[in-house]
Amino acid sequence: MIIMAIKADNLYGFKNFQINMSYPKKIVGSTISEEYLADKPNFRYKKVNIIMGGNATGKTSLGKLLMLLANYFHDGEYRRFAKVVDDRTRNADLKVDFVTYDDLLCRFSMRIIPGSSEGSEGNIEIELQYTDIGKRDSYEICAKRLNEGKGIEIPYNQVKMNGWNFSYPYDARGNKMYRSIENDERYLNILEQVLKTLDPSIEKVIKVKELENTYAIKLHHQSIIIKDGKIADTEILSSGTKAGLEISYIIASLICDRHDFYYCDELFSYVNSDVEKACLSIIIEKLVGKKQLFFTTHNSDILDMQIPKHCFTFLTRDAENKDMPIKCINAADYLKRNTDSLKHAVENDLFCTAPDLQRLFEIAEM
Repeated sequence: MIIMAIKADNLYGFKNFQINMSYPKKIVGSTISEEYLADKPNFRYKKVNIIMGGNATGKTSLGKLLMLLANYFHDGEYRRFAKVVDDRTRNADLKVDFVTYDDLLCRFSMRIIPGSSEGSEGNIEIELQYTDIGKRDSYEICAKRLNEGKGIEIPYNQVKMNGWNFSYPYDARGNKMYRSIENDERYLNILEQVLKTLDPSIEKVIKVKELENTYAIKLHHQSIIIKDGKIADTEILSSGTKAGLEISYIIASLICDRHDFYYCDELFSYVNSDVEKACLSIIIEKLVGKKQLFFTTHNSDILDMQIPKHCFTFLTRDAENKDMPIKCINAADYLKRNTDSLKHAVENDLFCTAPDLQRLFEIAEM
């Protein structure tokens, strides 16, 4: 699944929100390889999407919205969308364009019409259409065909995907389970190297042969068991080390070609900046073939990495704007020259992402 465009209204905090993951022309000297469909060089997509912004600007909500969509294609359950409608007195809409495993451009269109009684989920209308992608087609050409009503209807269970992964910080969810790649020896090595980097007191990580899907993290004087994806004693490991289990899975699954789509939301909140940059560089390097990454972060050090400007999107929230409180800004729309500094632009608040600190300063004057 490659996400090309999202339009959302009245879902979570989004109103008239839209974001586009295509880009108009080939980027000369880009450090991101193959940002187009194989044998279809005009169909360009942002393989790496780094999303930055202040708190409560929709970074996590965007991932949750896409996770609802992914789950819909897994089981066909559509009523879960009704639970995230913001204003239940008016329509809610979601439109997502995405590329399938077999190179079709699909459009998922949903409208939730309010019910007549309080607490009602309302009427949910879903339309799913596709169009073939020709060898010379761009995303814009294919999207135009769908806009003109030339799409072909397709049932949700006939849409071909190749897996997705949504990752959140350990402390963002209670009782979280981690996954493992049981049959690949590379996973254990990656897990050990990542955890040792995050916590030098870890001596080694071993697979417990006597128990199925069980690992042991060996420290100097004790062992921590991970059984069926659950850490037996969560108090011993730091938040950053616990995040290392999810980080390890992402890197291993990329190397083992397990998924095509990744949404990493603030996964490195408790991790050293240099470690975050190193892991992100590895993840980008391993995005081989038809894969896509969404990566949200508050770490401004990421701006110093050799990542093209078109990969960066900034989310801003304007509480006074009732029609579109959350807006996305593409860095490449503002910084046209190779010499333009993305770091300086953020430091000078070009994208209006700096928080308003006036209320905090007022506290000091009490």
